Amino acid sequence: MPTPSPATLPVRRLTLRDLPACADLSEDRGWPREEHKWGFLLTAGKGYGIDDPDGGLVAACVVTEYGPPDRPDLGAIGMVLVADRHARQGVGRRLMRHVVSAMAPTPLTLHATPNGRPLYEELGFKVTARAEMVRGHFTPGGTQSGIATRAATAKDLPAILRLDEEVFGLDRTHIVTRLPAFADRLRVAVENGGIIGYAAVWPNMDTHVVGPLIARDTETAKALVASLAAHSDRPLRTDIDVRHEGLLAWMKERGFTSVAFNAVMTYGIPELPGDWNRRFAPVTVAAG
Repeated sequence: MPTPSPATLPVRRLTLRDLPACADLSEDRGWPREEHKWGFLLTAGKGYGIDDPDGGLVAACVVTEYGPPDRPDLGAIGMVLVADRHARQGVGRRLMRHVVSAMAPTPLTLHATPNGRPLYEELGFKVTARAEMVRGHFTPGGTQSGIATRAATAKDLPAILRLDEEVFGLDRTHIVTRLPAFADRLRVAVENGGIIGYAAVWPNMDTHVVGPLIARDTETAKALVASLAAHSDRPLRTDIDVRHEGLLAWMKERGFTSVAFNAVMTYGIPELPGDWNRRFAPVTVAAG
């Protein structure tokens, strides 16, 4: 029998048992294996994949849903990967069309690289914002912030959840409650006994990724980044909404360099819900 075209192979749901195959796919495309992130996304969201008849995965992606579990208000698509040997054969298009159809009528969002953006535009996604990835060893200096930060405790969780939903615009309980296990550190910024921001840093290969970063204002965001950096011996990496020019300029003064730009795209809604003024960085671009 002739080998079926990869673009006609069925799409199925992935589970944690597929984590090694997902990591293999990342490695195949020249990405880090990122088992830690794949495990987080596959447990917090829905994985979709296409099996290779010769073994492994032809393609994969993950969708993280927000809002009521039975009728989500938003789905974030991430980790869209096609095996190098099957690239440019319509596989990514087939996978994305399946996901868009399966998620309907839920609005969608994703962070697109310059290479991926044309496909997403073809499917109807629109650019609504941009994010800049920066990386570097934090160099302390300058005027010290008067904003107090400390390690988050279990008692802080209700306040963190309230703040996160207010800023993100949707319920992210299933993500936020996983942060203590996923992240190496979770810190809060406090004022007059109340939480005015929070941030996490989680391990990704040789770096620590800062995300999420939710803060009342730029000075609060700076204080959180500085406090996370003070407890890490790795380079930090994060993806900042480019509208936060003050934070990006400060981070570059403190030793960070620009790595890449991604387009934040939406499907079915004109822009993301919530308050972008206080939403500085996502948990990960794969989960919004």
